[in-house]
Amino acid sequence: MARRGAELRKHILLTAKDVFLEMGFERASMDVLAARAETSKRTLYAHFESKDKLFLAVVDLVRELYLDKLKTPAHYGDDPAQAVTLFCGRFLQMLVWGPSLRTCRLGIAEADRLPEAAGRYYEAIFDTAEERLATFLGDRYGLPAPDARSTARDLLGRTLYPRFVRALFGVDELRDDWPEESSIPTDIDLAPIRTAVTTLLPAAPAAPSGRR
Repeated sequence: MARRGAELRKHILLTAKDVFLEMGFERASMDVLAARAETSKRTLYAHFESKDKLFLAVVDLVRELYLDKLKTPAHYGDDPAQAVTLFCGRFLQMLVWGPSLRTCRLGIAEADRLPEAAGRYYEAIFDTAEERLATFLGDRYGLPAPDARSTARDLLGRTLYPRFVRALFGVDELRDDWPEESSIPTDIDLAPIRTAVTTLLPAAPAAPSGRR
């Protein structure tokens, strides 16, 4: 049965995501994208009026998929320090996954020409993770909003360096198999993250406020 409507749109987006990563934005023509999606160029343009619009929609799809897998710190356990540690570990684990890292490089490469796409990618991957962590720190550690945001930024910064930077510049080999949440402790060295959590957060967290 031929795909139609929302199903076809989702199929085009998933296909375009793979094509953009494989070929880069410039080489991925609408002809190629239509052929790979097994649809006509006319149908492709009916859903996305330009390649730029299609690329922006792919960024939004990546956001949706990424945040669904990242979840919130509360998902990672009842002990606040352990929850923060595993959330940060999952954040790094997903960022150094091959397709995710290549998407980040693609966003950087197109930042001058498509600043909106680069901005959306940054907001989805980095800013939203920081916001989720800051909310948790405010709830569980009683930190005022500005302090919670600053501490979340510091924790994620310490989490990212140096492994994410090494991966971004191709120093470390990338893995393309999907990193399962259960493998965080084996994929990521959590010791530096635990040290950062111990250093930056109060020893006795506040009682939950009821927010998630």
